[in-house]
Amino acid sequence: QVQLVESGGGLVQAGGSLRLSCAASGRTFSRYNMGWFCEAPGKEREFVAAITWSGGDSTYYADSVKGRFTISRDNAKNMVYLQMNSLKPEDTAVYYCAAAQYITGSIYYPKNYDSWGQGTQVTVSS
Repeated sequence: QVQLVESGGGLVQAGGSLRLSCAASGRTFSRYNMGWFCEAPGKEREFVAAITWSGGDSTYYADSVKGRFTISRDNAKNMVYLQMNSLKPEDTAVYYCAAAQYITGSIYYPKNYDSWGQGTQVTVSS
C-alpha cells in the first residue's frame, strides 16, 4: 500500500478552477492505478476520475466531469493531480485520492482501491 495526502481544496465561485494534488509515498508509485472520488453530505462516495499505469496511462472520467476535469500524474514526483475547471455548485464535496496496484474489478468502484487519503474539501458557491 501507499500513503496518500491530498491538498488543494478550498472555496471557489461557480465557473472557477481548482487543482487538487495527491502526494504518494512508495517506490513503486508508477505501477499504481490512481483515482479521485468525491463524497457529498448524505451521498455515497462517487467515482470522479482515474488514471491507470498500464497501457500508457489511460484516463477515465465520470460523465458529469468530462470536458471539465483532467487527471494527470507525475511519476518522478509521486504525484497525481485533478485539474477542475468550470466548477459547479454540485461539485461541492470532499475529494479523496485513492490507489490500487492491481484492480481486478472496475476502476469505477471505491471497493477496488486499497489506499485512501484523508480527503480535501471543495466548496463551490453559486
